[in-house]
Amino acid sequence: MAGQGVGGVAAVALPAAPDRLRAAAARFGTPVGVTAVADLEAAEAELRAAFPDPWLRAFSLKANDVVAVVARLGALGLDANVVSRGEWATARRAGVPNARITLEGIGKTALDLRAAVRAAADGEPLRWVAVESPDELDALEAMAGRAGLGRAGRPPIEVLLRLNPAVTPETHAGLAVGRETSKFGMTETELTAAASALPDVGPVRLRGLHLHVGSQLGAVDAWRDAVRRGLALFALLAAGRSGMDSFDVGGGFPVGDPGSVPAPARFAEEAARALASIPADRRPTRLATEPGRFLVARAGVIVARVLHVRERAGWGRVVVLDAGMTELIRPMLYGARHRVIALTSLGVAVDPGAAVEGANLAPARVDGPVCESTDSMGVHDLPALRRGDLVAIADTGAYGASMAMSYNGRPAIPQVLLERDGTLTGGRARGRVVGRRSGS
Repeated sequence: MAGQGVGGVAAVALPAAPDRLRAAAARFGTPVGVTAVADLEAAEAELRAAFPDPWLRAFSLKANDVVAVVARLGALGLDANVVSRGEWATARRAGVPNARITLEGIGKTALDLRAAVRAAADGEPLRWVAVESPDELDALEAMAGRAGLGRAGRPPIEVLLRLNPAVTPETHAGLAVGRETSKFGMTETELTAAASALPDVGPVRLRGLHLHVGSQLGAVDAWRDAVRRGLALFALLAAGRSGMDSFDVGGGFPVGDPGSVPAPARFAEEAARALASIPADRRPTRLATEPGRFLVARAGVIVARVLHVRERAGWGRVVVLDAGMTELIRPMLYGARHRVIALTSLGVAVDPGAAVEGANLAPARVDGPVCESTDSMGVHDLPALRRGDLVAIADTGAYGASMAMSYNGRPAIPQVLLERDGTLTGGRARGRVVGRRSGS
């Protein structure tokens, strides 16, 4: 959303390194996605300080599926949370072993579940599978039973049951997955019945509960209420069965200007209070969190090039870029605002971080290149621009690359890592243009 940042940590990629962003455009072409490794490290450090060991901390790959980014986060000690075999394969290519991967998501297919069962049967189980519904649990239990899990020396597949906490998250309606009316998770009644139907010994072993309130939470209230409800239900279920020890609070930690949104530490404080209210013998001993956006949003920048500058009667200046909704759909999807900042003006390099008195900035509507009128990033104050000038679209590390699409036959843009020493390393090559012949 507007003014993204990470818990008060200043971004390194922009505006501190405009020369490296211009260098990325020169070397890799535009549009190009640039991820600042220093920003990934800063966000991971803030998360670790808020939720220290023995909390399990995982990166939710739905936010960014670039293998190089996942690998860097994995090297920092973050596990991987995936929602499909595709994301699972990405995590493995990034060097994350199955023991550090959790599978969740409402869209798990029979092939996804079968792959999880097969991995368990082969002795390389995922850490757990978060189950969305009684139907999904029945399907998984049947597959695991046919594979002989839970008998003949084969351990059962371990699961968490996802609770719909029925709260009202302080976020955009499209991101409020913890609402009672959302499609995600089970009601308390459904979950209790599903847990009761699972035997202590069998092909599926219940280890605990999972919940996720929403994304880009603007306050801790709904999250706190959801965690309290989840822990109360956990305590109730744990009293009647052995082996329940895990509780996953999901993610949702927001990014924003310093002081404008709660930092992970505030959420951690509420979690600690909620845990303290649960009797010690019914308290989960394995705790997990799995943010996505918080870890990568501020680290990412898309560098784009100006294609057209035109005046429109009754409106004013319109700037059309070579990057738009195919590279960053969030402005169209959620009305999200991402700062657009000039890197060059009339062919001359400019420093977006310099506060120049009387700077000649004027409003301009910034549109993308796709053949849709809604392909727009809104109005931004920009200097004089012409075809060929460069701009940076800020805070694109989350849900940029992972939600990109090939509409209008547009290839995926290259993804580049900006290292701490200023060097640029390739993270993912530009995709091929649809229909282009090899070698042409």
